[in-house]
Amino acid sequence: MRFLSWIGYLPLSVLYLLSDFVYFLLYYVVGYRKKLVFKHLQHAFPEKSPKETKQIARKFYQHLADIFVETLKLPHLSVAEIQQRVEVQNIELLQGFIAKNQPFLSFGAHTANWEWVPASLTTRGIPVDAVYKTLTNEKSDKFMQSLRASFGVHLIPMPRLMREIVTRKHLPRLIGLVADQSPHSPEHAHWFSFLHQDTAFFPGTEKIARATEMPIVFADIYRKRRGYYAVSFQLIGLPPYQSLSDGRITEMYKSKLEESIRQHPSDWLWSHNRWKHKRK
Repeated sequence: MRFLSWIGYLPLSVLYLLSDFVYFLLYYVVGYRKKLVFKHLQHAFPEKSPKETKQIARKFYQHLADIFVETLKLPHLSVAEIQQRVEVQNIELLQGFIAKNQPFLSFGAHTANWEWVPASLTTRGIPVDAVYKTLTNEKSDKFMQSLRASFGVHLIPMPRLMREIVTRKHLPRLIGLVADQSPHSPEHAHWFSFLHQDTAFFPGTEKIARATEMPIVFADIYRKRRGYYAVSFQLIGLPPYQSLSDGRITEMYKSKLEESIRQHPSDWLWSHNRWKHKRK
């Protein structure tokens, strides 16, 4: 881990050369989850030709390699650099909640560089609680925590989320959850058609929204060019949510995520085994 932390001191121009090499290894040598990625793309975009699918796949692997080096670079960026490299659109929506001393939920996804977004907000005066899944390897988990906590981001392990929400309820802030992963218990999931496939969505994010009665925004993150990103915040809903049927909040999130992926197909994490569960 110490070696990886040292890599972060290198300038991005050098790190992108390393990224090019990592991309070559992932795509051409190792073939990291290549069959899975192509299967996902073919099912998600049946209208695209084999050539178009291959282009998206190659761009995805290039982007995946960039995310690796950019995450290592995060604690070594200056405030000016992180603000320059991540454009925050519709920040007035977030500032409005903060001005009213209102904490709120942000549902995001593994799109573009999701690791840089929290820092791009804290450096602009938006406090952020970032919810994360603890890694199995303790050293790896501590290393990732040290990266993600850059620029004053407050980290919350998923099992402690509700407790932290209660103890910090007086603090106006964005509580960020990445909600696009496959749920552990598909029998309790919300099921929707997503990218032409029957897909299970984690029900916990909606339960949190209903339990806390907090406003919900969607974080649409996309890549502008290499090393430069934008995040656009869009309102999903305002409490109370009693009039909404069960699963409706998740469905609104699903629709916004699907639209984002269709607009920027190579930005999503296609190597995640998203459709491992089948509805019974």
